[in-house]
Amino acid sequence: MIKKTFIAVALFSAAALTWSFKEDLFQVSKNLDIFASLYKEISINYVDETNPSTLMKTGVDAMLDSLDPYTEYIPESEIEDYKLKYVSTQFGGIGASTVFIEGKLFVNEVTEGCPANKQDIRPGDQFVKISGIDVKGKERSQITQLLRGPKGSSLDLVVVRDGAVLNKTLVREEIKLPNVSYSGMVNDIAYIRLDKFLENSAQEVKDAVVGLGKNQPKGFVLDLRYNGGGILQEAVKIVNLFVNKGVLIVTQKGRNPEKTITYKTVSDPLVPDLPLVVLVSGSSASASEIVAGALQDLDRAVIVGQRSYGKGLVQQTFNLPYNSLVKVTVAKYYTPSGRCIQAVDYSQKSVNGKRIKIADSLITKFNTRAGRNVYNGNGVYPDVYVTARKYSPVTISLINKVLFFDFANSYKKEHKEIAPAAEFKLSDPDYSRFAASLANKDYKYTSNTERLLTDLKTEAEKENKLDVVKADLEDLRAKMLTAKKEDLFTHKEEIKRFLETQIVSRYYFEKGKVLQAFQYDKELDAAKAILNNKAKMLVILKGDGEYKTIGDPAKKSPAMDN
Repeated sequence: MIKKTFIAVALFSAAALTWSFKEDLFQVSKNLDIFASLYKEISINYVDETNPSTLMKTGVDAMLDSLDPYTEYIPESEIEDYKLKYVSTQFGGIGASTVFIEGKLFVNEVTEGCPANKQDIRPGDQFVKISGIDVKGKERSQITQLLRGPKGSSLDLVVVRDGAVLNKTLVREEIKLPNVSYSGMVNDIAYIRLDKFLENSAQEVKDAVVGLGKNQPKGFVLDLRYNGGGILQEAVKIVNLFVNKGVLIVTQKGRNPEKTITYKTVSDPLVPDLPLVVLVSGSSASASEIVAGALQDLDRAVIVGQRSYGKGLVQQTFNLPYNSLVKVTVAKYYTPSGRCIQAVDYSQKSVNGKRIKIADSLITKFNTRAGRNVYNGNGVYPDVYVTARKYSPVTISLINKVLFFDFANSYKKEHKEIAPAAEFKLSDPDYSRFAASLANKDYKYTSNTERLLTDLKTEAEKENKLDVVKADLEDLRAKMLTAKKEDLFTHKEEIKRFLETQIVSRYYFEKGKVLQAFQYDKELDAAKAILNNKAKMLVILKGDGEYKTIGDPAKKSPAMDN
């Protein structure tokens, strides 16, 4: 009887599945007919001329936007940019980044050893023409197309430097932007900074581990801050450098059973025992979270920093007609403990149409291999939280308006050499000169206090009490204007850090910027303290005392607010 019932249920389920599939196909066919007819009528009958390609892309983008930010259509014209962003780090170019200032195109930074560096292109040089084409009025994408091209091809530049016009001919080379932007020893600790998970990233990390391992470090720091992710398989390979063979690292599960895949380590690790700290920030996402989450679940590394972004979705690219692509979210991924760290529920929207976070009722406790408590639905919480830097409105304004640029260039002209990057600091007299150089520059900004005063005025108006507080508000606003004049010195230390970075890049390129920033790196300092204290690391990884529970949503902490 039970067997007959089971067979009947199975047959019913199969029939239901077949009916559901046919119903889906009918709905797809029906709606495609409607869309094609609508598209045709608009194209033929709309009062103004329409561009069929633009019209279609607008419709496709709107359709995909209703799903999630990661599902996107890539037309043939954008394929190369897509590959550079998501797949490969190589392109033919000259190795110079540019910036528009007041409508003029300037060189911002130059990559060491690349054609621009070899031909003495300098930060501060103005590009007037590229291969005979005037850059005035061009958009960023057009400038990129002009500078990039096949390896071995040449381009002519008309450059203005200190009022003099220079003509330069450069031969493009293959520009490879490494995934590992820096690796080296910080005292007796091996440090590896991984910026992205594109092709060959695992090999680059492996090479860095092997090279630094020769120095017999106390431990490793893997820096994943500001790393937005990339290729899932590269993340698995990187974890395998530190974790034994045959260990589950991540599982992806999709609606389509074919998209449900488990990934395990496949080889013996390079460094199975050396202490490891992983640095994360609120911008660490996707593959970064796979690495951090897996190493945390396996109690292999201490995670330091702030709560990660919370992207637990997997995308796959499919070919479309006419050399176009569509990138589709096909699955969610789950770390070894079984948790999915996806923070936003894209299937739901609030009353005002905004995406909403995973409901508290759906946040569940999971356990690491050693029994520590971790949670799903909100990124990877650090084992050791370090308060993120928050910058003042004046600093943000100076950055957005590129007001460090001219001073850094003039500083380079006046100083043939500076201290080593790891030691360089701007003197107080030089900072005063920088502040004075801003006298006629526009860096208007609204301070946090001014925003609060505006809000207070609005509320007073709503309650018909403005006449009562108006004089006091005006007095406070006047005092605020006076205080703002001192902001360049009130926030001197944080402004100096950005200015020092710009200056150092003129002498020591990208690696110099990394080394210079170590002087102020609170997360790295925390990582070094842990690696220098074996007992503390053991307490954290065993989950003793306060380290038993990581990121309990019932107990609000600063780590939950980033």
